[in-house]
Amino acid sequence: MSWSATILTLFPAMFPGPLGQSLCGKALANGLWSLEVKDIREHGLGKHRTVDDTPSGGGPGMVMRPDVAAAAIDAVERQERPLIYLSPRGKPLTQSRVKALADGPGVILFCGRFEGLDERVIEARQMEEISLGDFVLAGGEIAAQALLEASVRLIPGVLGAQDSPSEESFSAGLLEYPQYTRPQEFEGRTIPEVLNNGNHKEIAKWRQAQSESLTRARRPDLWTLYEKDKS
Repeated sequence: MSWSATILTLFPAMFPGPLGQSLCGKALANGLWSLEVKDIREHGLGKHRTVDDTPSGGGPGMVMRPDVAAAAIDAVERQERPLIYLSPRGKPLTQSRVKALADGPGVILFCGRFEGLDERVIEARQMEEISLGDFVLAGGEIAAQALLEASVRLIPGVLGAQDSPSEESFSAGLLEYPQYTRPQEFEGRTIPEVLNNGNHKEIAKWRQAQSESLTRARRPDLWTLYEKDKS
């Protein structure tokens, strides 16, 4: 059985979007993974398929109703897949979490809108909340696409070079080293000589040093964790 993703959204036309292109799109067409998109509004209430209501206690905007959200969730076959709610208050998405998702049977992603989702359905359906970062989007669809692309590309057979993921940023707790290709000189800048000498031991040493230097300068939080893991 292929890795399967189910999307619960108010805007099903947003999918597959970028996921239907490039390597992810080719893998989708070849059956390496499957994508099912469900319209939450199909479970809306009344003539206008209402899915939201005013926030209890007052405040701006609207909140997605728990009964509507629960109905949409319960209409999907879980198949031991984690149920994830894309939310700015969730735990930050990490490469290790992505790898764990890619190694599993798939995911069910709930894309929120408005001011958020009624807390009771999050608790009742044991939804895992995940965030892409400390910023707010209009809805969870773009975040869902990012999570899916990050996961799908780790499914065996999706990437051409099987060793590619092992040297990418975050895979070893560090940012990836700089990459170069032809021409040898570009606007007065040349490829570092160590990359041209064919000494694989020296190349690996240089790349490790570059990864460490970049991580220390740009992501001190990652560098602290890396140093801790080494000790």
